[in-house]
Amino acid sequence: MGKKEKREKKRAHETETDYASDAQVKEELQSVENGDSNEKKKKKKKKRNKEEGNVDSYQRPTVSIALPGSIIHNAQSLELATRLAGQIARAATIFRVDEVVVFDNKNSSMDEATLMEDNNADENESGSAFLMRILRYLETPQYLRKSLFPRHNSLRFVGLLPPLDAPHHLRKHEWAPYREGVTLKGQGPHSTGTLVDIGLNKSVIIDQVIEPGKRVTVATGSNRNLDAGLTYQVVPSSRPRDEVGTYWGYTVRYAPNISGVFSGCPYKGGYDHMIGTSEHGVVVKSSELSLPSFRHLLIAFGGLAGLEECVEEDNNLKGKDVRELFNLYVNICPHQGSRTIRTEEAVFICMQYFQEPISRVLERSKQEDWREESCQLPF
Repeated sequence: MGKKEKREKKRAHETETDYASDAQVKEELQSVENGDSNEKKKKKKKKRNKEEGNVDSYQRPTVSIALPGSIIHNAQSLELATRLAGQIARAATIFRVDEVVVFDNKNSSMDEATLMEDNNADENESGSAFLMRILRYLETPQYLRKSLFPRHNSLRFVGLLPPLDAPHHLRKHEWAPYREGVTLKGQGPHSTGTLVDIGLNKSVIIDQVIEPGKRVTVATGSNRNLDAGLTYQVVPSSRPRDEVGTYWGYTVRYAPNISGVFSGCPYKGGYDHMIGTSEHGVVVKSSELSLPSFRHLLIAFGGLAGLEECVEEDNNLKGKDVRELFNLYVNICPHQGSRTIRTEEAVFICMQYFQEPISRVLERSKQEDWREESCQLPF
């Protein structure tokens, strides 16, 4: 092969290499651009979800507790039963519980509507129906109770209970970015919305048509002038917690049995960390307990015979070991002086025990959110 042919072959090879390099660079640039584009789409989607109040995509971790309605049967009178329910409500509020699940030891699939309908009479109300009624009554702001709760024998002694005094239990002279309200009959003048009583001197108008007697969360903003003719917006009840970190009370849910506690979880993806409490559980100091990051935490309590009996009486869990149902099965009071710890006492003890481990998880979650938001800031 002559020198001239060698030079031409070398030049052709270099040209092909340059073309290949250019193609590779273009491919990498395209990949980066696509990655940036996808990342921008994700950021825009998250921002949109946040603005629309999409709780599933932007939600602070929640804490739920589950306990049997049968604990009410241990009370010797209606007054004592009311005080017992009041203790549960106080504990749930003090420790910022988001959901209280009341379950039975039934093998039927009775839903909540059927339970409350069957127990609507003033006498012989079941323990679960009684407990749920008191819990919901106490969680409701005082100015809404007359509109949302008709007279009932089970509510006879609620006036003796200490108020929850939760952040959403606002007084008439107090203003907050959000208030709980109840929809009224009729519409406002020159408006197609709905009148809502939010506990102030004047009702407000919301931008939706909702049947009367429904409880809603209203975004009131910072303008305190109710005569300005503003139309207010109804938001999810979780918005105050998710947006500004304000505790906004608990919801109450019914489950016919212990398995229904898990299967009926209202959160997308279910509970991702579940804890059972029992004197037969492991002993761990609160300061040494490290919980994994969670989105929805569940802490379950048993009745007189503990969670073991609840599992044994549930046909859906036949042959199951109670420890298999939970990520952690723990004894929160290993050196008790009494033979038994009542469930209403266990809730206070347990929530104090878990306060530090849960706080560490919530702090980690806040830091992760802060880092994620910081990465989205333009520089």
